[in-house]
Amino acid sequence: MNVLIIAEKPSVALRIAMALGNDNTRKVVSEGVSYYEIKGQKQTIYVAAAVGHVFTIHQTDKERNYPVLNVGWEASYKVNKKSDYTKKYLDVFEELAPKADLFINACDYDTEGTVIGTNIIRFVGKDAEKNAKRMKFSTTTVPDLKEAYAHLMPLDMGNFKAGEARHMLDWLWGINLSRALTSAISANRFTNALSIGRVQGPTLAILAKREIEIGNFVPTPFWRLSSKIGQELIEFLNTRGDIKDNMVAQKAFDASRKESRNAQVTGIDSTEQMIRPFPPFDLTTLQLEASKAFRFDPSATLAIAQSLYERSFISYPRTSSQKLPPALGLSRIIADLAKIPAYSDHAKRLMKEKRYQPAEGAKTDEAHPAIYPTGIEPSGLEEQERKLYDLIARRFLACFAPVAKVARTKITVSMGEESYSTNGSIILDKGWLDYYPYTTLSEKTLPQFKKGQRVNVSSVDMNEMMTQPPKRYSKAQLIADLEKKNLGTKATRAAIIDTLFRRNYIEGVSINVTEFGMSVYEALNENANMIVNEETTKTLEEDMEEIVKGKKTEEEVVDEGKKMLVEALKAFDQNKIRIAEAMRKGLQASETLGPCPVDGGDLVIRRSRVGKFFAACANYPKCTVTYSVPQNAKIVSTGKVCEHCHTPIIKVVRRGKRPFEMDLDPKCITKKEWGIKDEGPSQVVIQEQKPVVQQQQTVASAEQQAKPKSAKVVAKKKVAAKPKKPAAKKKMI
Repeated sequence: MNVLIIAEKPSVALRIAMALGNDNTRKVVSEGVSYYEIKGQKQTIYVAAAVGHVFTIHQTDKERNYPVLNVGWEASYKVNKKSDYTKKYLDVFEELAPKADLFINACDYDTEGTVIGTNIIRFVGKDAEKNAKRMKFSTTTVPDLKEAYAHLMPLDMGNFKAGEARHMLDWLWGINLSRALTSAISANRFTNALSIGRVQGPTLAILAKREIEIGNFVPTPFWRLSSKIGQELIEFLNTRGDIKDNMVAQKAFDASRKESRNAQVTGIDSTEQMIRPFPPFDLTTLQLEASKAFRFDPSATLAIAQSLYERSFISYPRTSSQKLPPALGLSRIIADLAKIPAYSDHAKRLMKEKRYQPAEGAKTDEAHPAIYPTGIEPSGLEEQERKLYDLIARRFLACFAPVAKVARTKITVSMGEESYSTNGSIILDKGWLDYYPYTTLSEKTLPQFKKGQRVNVSSVDMNEMMTQPPKRYSKAQLIADLEKKNLGTKATRAAIIDTLFRRNYIEGVSINVTEFGMSVYEALNENANMIVNEETTKTLEEDMEEIVKGKKTEEEVVDEGKKMLVEALKAFDQNKIRIAEAMRKGLQASETLGPCPVDGGDLVIRRSRVGKFFAACANYPKCTVTYSVPQNAKIVSTGKVCEHCHTPIIKVVRRGKRPFEMDLDPKCITKKEWGIKDEGPSQVVIQEQKPVVQQQQTVASAEQQAKPKSAKVVAKKKVAAKPKKPAAKKKMI
């Protein structure tokens, strides 16, 4: 019996092949793609890799409008040119499939991995589900991979059908709602492509509601009474807490001052508190902690963790679990960590005390345990990888460490009828805190007091303060909130938020909803609420969980999702004019760069018919001023105007590059030293101070030349076409 094992990525395919084949493994290169062949006496095992999804959802009819409800699976390279690279990997599977009697899905054991592998099996293997199995592993170490191969499981078809339903509904909601939004904007002469989706809409709503809450917040005053007591000037706070009534606060303040000379200690309460270790990481808590400790973006945290997993240094990161079952071989992992110098002392201490029972959290995941280090000493790590690995390893060790012990003391002092108190704390035993340096407990040592003791009051203060608006979300905090609300999945939440950033709906580290983002939310909330209502998405999420449990069929859930989508689109179309007008105003406001140097109107970003962006005066056709702007970049107004050319100064933001500021006039003296490539605009389309009717360029004509030109023009030479290379031959290595 020949076996075809399907891995999700090339790096994992290599590890599976080496684990199962050892010295019998041969690498075969076909059309530039590697797969592995393990020959045995009775069978040959082929291990080949996908590169993510080699099949994707696509529209099965040619309808260019909406609603689109007919979808199916197709090879990714046939649907999207950007996926051309997947063809050669699919070709390898099509070459190997006829040789296989058994197919094994060894992709990541989650919804996406299940869909990726099962699709390859059923489309390339021609109904091979009947002769297919599932490999389940949480690490890519040799023992775990051998164990997974020795104990193959049936295909997880319930998880696949739930995943297929999710893909279909996400695609249907995304394409239809995005087409609807874009058509509304296009009707108002704006051609910017927009997007909204099944989870994207409610996520924007969460942020917009917080923005509205902040904008509507009216600060109110309150008063806080405090006193400085003893030679050490220890601060005590009035036990009334924050007082909202000024008259009450004033009365308490006056009484306190009057009785301050008679102040005495009326209470001393001491307790010893045990503080349990933090549980091991699930993905969300890892993203939160990495953001707090290192300011890592949650998407970067997931990518780094995935890299560590693929090299066998940590377990699978896309997990919701905070559990570490004994079957993982916890004592063995601790012993392996003891061989790594950075963790040796703490690991050996755990071994000496035989501490192998971890502190765990409440969250569970049927597919995977919490994130943990495998015990393999990492090598070749970059700085960010080293930091994240250290965070995971130390959190793991801390789970087994003793509780921390803290002595807490509360001292109460009375001034007549008014009471003041202060709290002190001393760490008696650091316990697990000694293992995990990424959190600290503050200590406050108090002098000795005795009950009934008279104390010296140096001052009594009455401070007026103002209530503060709620804080904006960070990206990591928003991911945690989405998890609580059951919106999206642990693997997709960061990507959904990234999409909102790319669409210019939100911006900033403390996330702020842009004017345009707010206009999109308000337009949809008032006129097609289902699109941004989280209850809509939660209902579908719960339905998909029912598929996994076998309580609902995939067809039922997809049909229900289509009905809800049609209902949402119906509401959208009924209010399309109002939605379009609201978004048009928001888009124009968000794209205003500054004043036009000719007539003082707003310079705004426009998009040409060929998809190029340029700046133009909003008073067109009265004023036909246009400027080219950098392409493939986010253009942000700075609110400043160049003192030399008097054009607006913009900020240019490109992914992976440092942002820079520039004015719009390419002839400005500020650009004298520029070696302009594609950083700056090429040409101002205006003839100085001539009447508008004599200007040679118009917005329409500027659309045709919005692409920036380089500073140097190089003549193109005709080159004879090179003969095509013969097809690459298969190599045996």
